[in-house]
Amino acid sequence: MPIYFVRNGRELGTILLPLPLGGLYPAISMHSLGEEVRLFLGLNWVPEEDSLMSVDNNEEDWYRLNDIRLNGQVLEYTGRGKSIIDVGLAQGRSPLNTTTHYFEIEIVDPGENCYIAIGLTRRDYPKHRHPGWNKGSIGYHADDGKIFVGSGVGDPFGPRCHKGDRMGCGIIFPRDYICEYDSDGGSVEFSPSSPNEVDDLLDLTLEGSDSEDEEWWSNNCTGNCEGKVKVFFTRNGKTIGVRQVRIPKGGFYPTIGMLSVQEKVKVDLRPFTG
Repeated sequence: MPIYFVRNGRELGTILLPLPLGGLYPAISMHSLGEEVRLFLGLNWVPEEDSLMSVDNNEEDWYRLNDIRLNGQVLEYTGRGKSIIDVGLAQGRSPLNTTTHYFEIEIVDPGENCYIAIGLTRRDYPKHRHPGWNKGSIGYHADDGKIFVGSGVGDPFGPRCHKGDRMGCGIIFPRDYICEYDSDGGSVEFSPSSPNEVDDLLDLTLEGSDSEDEEWWSNNCTGNCEGKVKVFFTRNGKTIGVRQVRIPKGGFYPTIGMLSVQEKVKVDLRPFTG
């Protein structure tokens, strides 16, 4: 009988083996300290041609996927979901620009807690942080409806989101705006908000620091600051609100964060252009 193996939904190969008396049983082995896997039994196999079509058409859209699995347009959280250091992050390969300036997600499965966030981040954003929690990012969070702007403390912003809801994020660029992004990305400065005590605690999980990012952030500006854009969020096609922020030197990358078991979202990175 044919035995096949897959990786991230793509069939790697098939071999023919005689079927032993009593059949074949699922088996997993591990060998080094700290290894963890999640086991899914009883799954229905998608035909190879369908699987290849969906995966191949979307893998190139993503710069990185951390503790998140891609299956066509669907992102599924695969992390532990036990603490704030277990955030799974999906970051798009290209920053939003004056042509592709909006994207959406649909909550397919809210999982245990619906710790799902949509937003924008600088290219080198820490991989275990929700969008909005750290400098160089902004995010709208489904579980509490709050907006986070480079801080671990959010502000009331919009309604909570549940299964079937569509969350969107986009940028309103000035008419004379010219996208000239550095290939390495950068950080972002936002309009000052109220101070909070948890920033220092949250920043402990930063994966290194970038002096250029810190300089960009610390270069405070008010009024008509060069590089500022309006970031807006939507829910089920209706605009919730807008925040004016300073765009990173390398641009703002579409980003989705997830943190509880079984969370799934369907992503459309290009619902409209122009």
